[in-house]
Amino acid sequence: MKNDKDAVIILMADDDPDDRLMAREALEEARLVNELRFVEDGEQLLDYLKRRGRFAEPDAAPRPGLILLDLNMPRKSGREALAEIKADPELR
Repeated sequence: MKNDKDAVIILMADDDPDDRLMAREALEEARLVNELRFVEDGEQLLDYLKRRGRFAEPDAAPRPGLILLDLNMPRKSGREALAEIKADPELR
């Protein structure tokens, strides 16, 4: 197991609070030290990754090493967000 300083940040984009809770509990049960951050839809995901709005400060939105993406979310679906991420050279 890696120590805290080597652990990548996991960003989960999911609109369901129960799914977010289950993910947090699964990480804790597996004793992973990764920090888990959440956004609620594809728009917030892109704001986080592009550091816009409330995520403008680098400390508020450190780059994740892994994104867990719900494909069916309001405002912007996971599929739409993924297409934008793939099309942006800075995010690939």
